[in-house]
Amino acid sequence: MKVFNGFLMLAALLASTGAIAEERAIDEKITVKANVDDVWKAWTTTEGIKTFFAPDAKVELRVDGPFEIYMNPYGAPGMKGADDMRIIGFQENKMLSFTWNAPPSLPEARKQRSIVIVRLISRGDALTDVTIHHVGWGEGGEWDKAYDYFGKTWPNVLKNLKKRFDDGPVDWKPWLLQLKTPPKK
Repeated sequence: MKVFNGFLMLAALLASTGAIAEERAIDEKITVKANVDDVWKAWTTTEGIKTFFAPDAKVELRVDGPFEIYMNPYGAPGMKGADDMRIIGFQENKMLSFTWNAPPSLPEARKQRSIVIVRLISRGDALTDVTIHHVGWGEGGEWDKAYDYFGKTWPNVLKNLKKRFDDGPVDWKPWLLQLKTPPKK
């Protein structure tokens, strides 16, 4: 017990002097006009993901189940978006955590994983607060580029979620057509 108490005292001392760095994180929040059950289904089912996040997905709500989000369903395996991501844990209608990777344009960072935690807080039958906490970042090079990328991307994902409940599911047809059409030279 003395060793444990000594460790706690050392940790408190280091924290108070700033010797322990604060974890770099992306934190975003939005309130959507929907009950928590509906928001939970949007985040934890393949069909739900396709209403706001991406045109295709593979989601199986179980620990170590797939949480694959395909921004480009026409891409080669491993290049569709969040390929091979896994669910870490969940608490129904409250929390979902999963692994995440960098976009294909950042291949070195993409080889590794970070962690996303989505939390839902019911504010009655018609409102739900949704927060995203994205951690596990390295430093420098492509890690910094990926951090900057998701600092811009997560707010858009949450805006799409809000829009999905305000106006209906995202129509992915124009996006898919753009992906199929070769660029003009």
